[in-house]
Amino acid sequence: MPDTLSAAALAGGLSWASGIRLYMTLFIAGLFARLDWIALPPALQVLQSPWVMTVTGTLLVVEFLADKVPGIDSAWDAIQTFVRVPAGAVLGAAALGQMGPEWSTIAAILGGTFAAGAHVTKAGSRALINTSPEPFSNWAASFTEDVAVLGGLWAAFFHPWVLFVFLIAFFMVAAWLLPRLWRGLRWLFRRLST
Repeated sequence: MPDTLSAAALAGGLSWASGIRLYMTLFIAGLFARLDWIALPPALQVLQSPWVMTVTGTLLVVEFLADKVPGIDSAWDAIQTFVRVPAGAVLGAAALGQMGPEWSTIAAILGGTFAAGAHVTKAGSRALINTSPEPFSNWAASFTEDVAVLGGLWAAFFHPWVLFVFLIAFFMVAAWLLPRLWRGLRWLFRRLST
């Protein structure tokens, strides 16, 4: 049971975090495995390769900087829509790949869903925050996302039950927030089109 719980937490945590900060997620997982703080399943052990860590580390820096600039962050999010959601599905499947094809398929479906939910919540809220003329709310949101991803990964790696409670709370807030974001984005697009 603990192995199944840990694998499910790893799948859920990596998938969710990839929807917000994909390259940070990949780099941190690889770094922690390389330092022997965690053991990644066979399909994810490639993340601790020095070559993979160099690429993910470089992209982490690019993403970190792009996410701090209003406007650039939304353009980055738009491009990353086509990367984060499939990556969440792949990470979910890879985390449970040793448990059999039915479990890796379920993990891929849920992983993509977790990544999509996190990504839409992040990208939608940041698009609305960018309408503010001052950069401080953008920076606060960006640093909050950084901390949330680090906290989510810490829970996924070391405290699975904390992660599950966190994910339930996150998606409850997201379910409440998404209709409001949708209304706000519709208002913004109407305003920009006039």
